[in-house]
Amino acid sequence: MMFSSQKLSALFLVVIISVFYSCTSGENAETTNVSDSYPADHTVEVVESEDGWRLMVDGEPFMVNGMNWDYFPPGTNYEYVIWEESDEFIKEALAYEMQFLVDMGVNALRIYTGITPRWIEYIYDEFGIYTMLNHSFGRYGMMLDGEWVGDTDYADPRVREILLSEVREMAEEFKGTRGLLLYLLGNENNYGLFWSGAETEDMPDSEFDELTEERARAMYRLFNDGTLAMKEIDDTRPISMANGDLLFMDQIVEEMPDIDIFGINVYRGISFTDMYDRVKEEYGKPVLLTELGADAFNAKEQREDQYCQAYYKHGNWKEIYMYAAGMGLAGNSIGGFTFQFSDGWWKYGQTEYLDVHNTEASWANAGYQCDYVEGENNMNEEWFGIMAKGMTDEDGFYELFPRAAYFMLKEAHRFDPYADDATLEGLEHHFEQISLDEAVERAKRENGGAE
Repeated sequence: MMFSSQKLSALFLVVIISVFYSCTSGENAETTNVSDSYPADHTVEVVESEDGWRLMVDGEPFMVNGMNWDYFPPGTNYEYVIWEESDEFIKEALAYEMQFLVDMGVNALRIYTGITPRWIEYIYDEFGIYTMLNHSFGRYGMMLDGEWVGDTDYADPRVREILLSEVREMAEEFKGTRGLLLYLLGNENNYGLFWSGAETEDMPDSEFDELTEERARAMYRLFNDGTLAMKEIDDTRPISMANGDLLFMDQIVEEMPDIDIFGINVYRGISFTDMYDRVKEEYGKPVLLTELGADAFNAKEQREDQYCQAYYKHGNWKEIYMYAAGMGLAGNSIGGFTFQFSDGWWKYGQTEYLDVHNTEASWANAGYQCDYVEGENNMNEEWFGIMAKGMTDEDGFYELFPRAAYFMLKEAHRFDPYADDATLEGLEHHFEQISLDEAVERAKRENGGAE
């Protein structure tokens, strides 16, 4: 089997890591709940000052340069769980992928439940990257009385009991986990009030009816109850949620007073427009973008478009830093998680053509003018990665190819809005120096985007 020089380096690294880990972990390496043996060695809190909100880690301001990360080899889908693989496989996969994340200045990953405390600690200890642990909170359906129900009714007493029990168990299991940055509940659960399942669709054009408003209110009330239940067990980590943009903002303000951080998945194009100002005026919470970004496929021209993907992420991250505390504007931005690290070949169709990189667009967004045509879809769910994927080899691994957005983000993350000399003028200058054309050329030189 042939390996690239990058993969050979990763294999060498994993050997070193494996030897170190086996020597230092001992029997603890086999535990799934490390809270008793590994007390947390850092503090995490959100603090409001005169100039805005900051996430503080060990007393120092921490701007989240985050990434939505998962591991799905082409040919697999949402049923695949890397954490069920052997230790050797997981360590080799992490060594290969984390080298790119470290190099680009990513300091936190968004990872769904399924990961164990052990691997959160491993990622932190070996690579210095924190984890935001995400419980979907009924977003994709749940088992009720032995039957699968895809459309979660958050007012149902059975749903309330199950979800509150699950988040309590999560807090018990992960309390004291080294490298755990914060907890995240849900993923665009408000959009789930309109359709069931995981595939993204267009929002309905009609006004919300009274029933939808009532369902939303029950959902946000349960989010708040879940937050309080978790805080009774683990008050050492902030708790956030992932709303779909600012939809149902009135209910959020009224029903969710106890959430620490307002998390938002936002796809508005090059700018977030009035988002930070609205949250400051209406809710008064720190803002964490749990998803942001653009896909790398031009639906109008039917080709990969690395420049436009990097263009949108360039504008997005400039605004994330612009609205940070101390920069003179809303001061409520504490960072974001780019969506996403590598392409998800299973996103379109979910269960079929899993080894095909589909180019069908599944929803429309006029904010992305590079390929928007009125009346047609332009958002390609399988092409949001800043890394393209090669085919899965006989051992279950795949090779990654950095796109232009990868190199752009590497430069963008060098800006520190909390530095003593940070100014809006300095921010503008920093981003002006990032050449998107050069990022595209570099990706070409290093075979970025190769299929």
